[in-house]
Amino acid sequence: MGTFAALALAPASLAAPPLTVGYMSPAALTGLHIVVEVAPLHIAEVDGTTPGALRKRPGIRWVQTTEARHHLGTASPATQTVANAEWEFAATRSNLVPGNVLRAAENITIAVVDTGADLTAPAIAAKDPITYNAVTNTPTVSDSTGHGTFVASVAGGSDIVGSELRGFAGDAKLMIVQANADANTFDDVDEAAGIVWAVDHGANIINLSIGGADTSQVEKDAVDYAVAHNVLLVAAAGNTGTSGNVLSYPAALVGSDGLAVAATTSRGTRAPFSTVASYVSIAAPGVHVLGATTAAASRADYPRATLPSAQGSYAFGTGTSYASPQVAGAAALVWAAEPALTAPQVAALIERTASGNGSWNSATGYGVLDVVAAVDRALGVPAPSQTRSIAAPRPRNRSSIRS
Repeated sequence: MGTFAALALAPASLAAPPLTVGYMSPAALTGLHIVVEVAPLHIAEVDGTTPGALRKRPGIRWVQTTEARHHLGTASPATQTVANAEWEFAATRSNLVPGNVLRAAENITIAVVDTGADLTAPAIAAKDPITYNAVTNTPTVSDSTGHGTFVASVAGGSDIVGSELRGFAGDAKLMIVQANADANTFDDVDEAAGIVWAVDHGANIINLSIGGADTSQVEKDAVDYAVAHNVLLVAAAGNTGTSGNVLSYPAALVGSDGLAVAATTSRGTRAPFSTVASYVSIAAPGVHVLGATTAAASRADYPRATLPSAQGSYAFGTGTSYASPQVAGAAALVWAAEPALTAPQVAALIERTASGNGSWNSATGYGVLDVVAAVDRALGVPAPSQTRSIAAPRPRNRSSIRS
């Protein structure tokens, strides 16, 4: 009886894992169980079959396993203080951006491809965001972790709910794209589906505070799709600075066509956890950053902050996850200041006005984000008399990273 039970359970326990395929035409998918399809890329995630069987099907270009993704937040310092709560604004000089530029950002849309968001959080609700769930293919999003809500509030949260908290992007429109099936289930196909949907629905900038140690064809194709449509990708550089500096994707892909963001401390130095790598573009505050969160969010990861004049739940977060949306928000302001810029020009301008005075290193890229300097340059304000010495740019060739 025990042997029979084990045999009866075997098919379920040995069920084939989901696979990603590139196809020539939809006919190649006939008869397959499709989990997710990214039609513009001719890519689908399927289950219930094997790599060998798929490779034998006419019209299948390639077959790969799916790659896991996770958010790039870490445990924040366990303190409840709100003194100088939004220190990141002074550190990046975002607090000096002219009001007319903040308002002009209403013409720019930032998409946050992440764990969704709590749409009742005042900083999010006030923006009335566009929403999409890449897993369910519906407009319904939620956030069981608090991560996506936090990232979205830093990138483009509204400031009408209180003076203590505002997003970096002024009046920019916000797009919430959920790419996780549950709190801990991400994969590269849902990430790619989210990127493509955001591109097709008007995003100018896409923030990716998610990552994993390996990349895939579907992720590369999604990055290329965004680049081809003049959409700026901003990604967290990774949190492996104390564990071998393992590369993090998609940051290792977008770093040459977009911006890969490292994290700094309040002293302006690289946070120890922040990944050191050849793809790092720029750095921004990533320790004890203030953002909106959800009631369900872990108090260990998100120590709560009490803000007397603000409604909703707020917390402190640490990780390159929270440095990245600051740069995404800054990019919206730069684009608002000069709408004729291309995505690569926005990225280059942000890099060259950072604290590194044009020199680059693998820890903080071109240095700490300087929002007002970038906006001023976009507005045509002359650089200071001590002209920045612009070093030869680092190679912007993905071939060595993408292999």
